[in-house]
Amino acid sequence: MTKAVFLDRDGVINHDPGDYTKSLEEFIILPDVLEAFQLIKENNYRIILVTNQGGIAKELYPVENVYEIHNHLRAEALKVGVEIDEIYFAPYHDDYGNSLSRKPGSLMVERGLAKFQLNPAKCVLVGDKARDVESGEKVGVPGIQIDVNGSLLEAMKKYFNK
Repeated sequence: MTKAVFLDRDGVINHDPGDYTKSLEEFIILPDVLEAFQLIKENNYRIILVTNQGGIAKELYPVENVYEIHNHLRAEALKVGVEIDEIYFAPYHDDYGNSLSRKPGSLMVERGLAKFQLNPAKCVLVGDKARDVESGEKVGVPGIQIDVNGSLLEAMKKYFNK
């Protein structure tokens, strides 16, 4: 597989409450996400998450909470036969220093491209903010911006012409 769908997390995969998803109790997978994951895999694309987690830098929640959320997401995906290929997160916030990892920086996307030897032109990044899309476009990965808490499945159906 030389292609992947890069996905933002909050507002694309799980309900974005408007600030931070700080714990597993607050992590609510959006209704059609697991079906969207299946569609992505049926089309032979990898699934790679790229998510800013600035709440860690702000000390709103510990990094362990992020790992717990991601382990839960992986487990839920496996229940429908889908393996998430990689999850990258940036534990930084602009108020507490600069980072190339934090979107709109492209480092998380670059890491995924390099690790899996992906062709950027055969990939896509789906996010709910302009900075998400920008992070992929900086390295040749086209982007799709959906509404916050919008339908990933509808975006993927359109992308795959289904």
